Amino acid sequence: MKKTILLLLICFCGTTYGQTVRKYSNEFMNIGVDAAALGMSNAVVSHTGDVNSGYWNPAGLLKLEDKQFSLMHASYFANIAQYDYAGFAMPIDDRSAVGISLIRFGVDDILNTTQLIDSEGNIDYNRISLFSTADYGLTVSYARSLPIEGLNYGVNAKVIRRIIGDFANSWGFGLDLGIQYISDDEDWKFGLMIRDITTTYNTWTIDEDKYQEIADAIPGENQELPETSEITLPKAQLGMSKKWIIRYDYSLLAATNLNMQFARTNDIISTNTVSIDPALGLEFGYIDLVYLRAGVGNFQQITQIDDSKKLSFQPNIGLGFKYKGIQVDYALTDLGDQSAALYSNIFSIKVDWELFR
Repeated sequence: MKKTILLLLICFCGTTYGQTVRKYSNEFMNIGVDAAALGMSNAVVSHTGDVNSGYWNPAGLLKLEDKQFSLMHASYFANIAQYDYAGFAMPIDDRSAVGISLIRFGVDDILNTTQLIDSEGNIDYNRISLFSTADYGLTVSYARSLPIEGLNYGVNAKVIRRIIGDFANSWGFGLDLGIQYISDDEDWKFGLMIRDITTTYNTWTIDEDKYQEIADAIPGENQELPETSEITLPKAQLGMSKKWIIRYDYSLLAATNLNMQFARTNDIISTNTVSIDPALGLEFGYIDLVYLRAGVGNFQQITQIDDSKKLSFQPNIGLGFKYKGIQVDYALTDLGDQSAALYSNIFSIKVDWELFR
């Protein structure tokens, strides 16, 4: 029972924590989508060019030649949390494109034991109920080419919906801006993605009676209501990539990202103004049919018990198959002892609309 009550308190503390440490608000929107990108440690901002560009860099939607849709599923924390994504995009004309995507990150069937003991002190298991806590992110994307050859831009409008059973819920709104530049020979690609460029605000509505039930369940704990607003500060990703064709049948794509937060963190480069976490990704392809991917990122300076620093990083690997407009990708993330989290198996599928013609 204490564990269940503690989980409820953590859910509410998340609202206060998001107000105090702003850079962690709406963090579920930074997990990433598409197993192909996750296998390359998310180093795709510069070269993304499919339906999933609505998430990574909306400017990449201009590379679409037809309609596409994409689905992804992943389980985290030993299958306790489920992460799902669906996206659709299409070109409008040769200079513009649109897309829409939905993300859900949730934990279902959580036991609510706050009413387990009745007013007479009797334990009644029939008073136990279930609830879910889920975060939703709806993104509408628009991309357009600029008069400068090879230069494109895209914008995202995001609606954030977060629900903690009947206890609390919130709405949030924000904007992203993405830019891509492709060299004349299309060998080099550059990208910039600024998330929450206007800052994203979440406003919470809390059921005070429900919250009081949780607070009363643990006497002596904080009885005050959490803050009812959160602010997500901007983040930026600067990317560069190059692709080589080897003897016509083979290809090698190398990409890098500089992930920037405008606050001091544990990133490998950290200042009071900006902190930078690099990411590197590789993709080896054979006749546009089979892909092998690898990447490394999430470089962190971890403080040990003796105050010494230890460098931590996260390696990823992936595999993909593409045939007649259908692409299936797999990624294995959080590998080895370098990560504090359990590894996750991630699957995604991408379909070109021309398959149905």
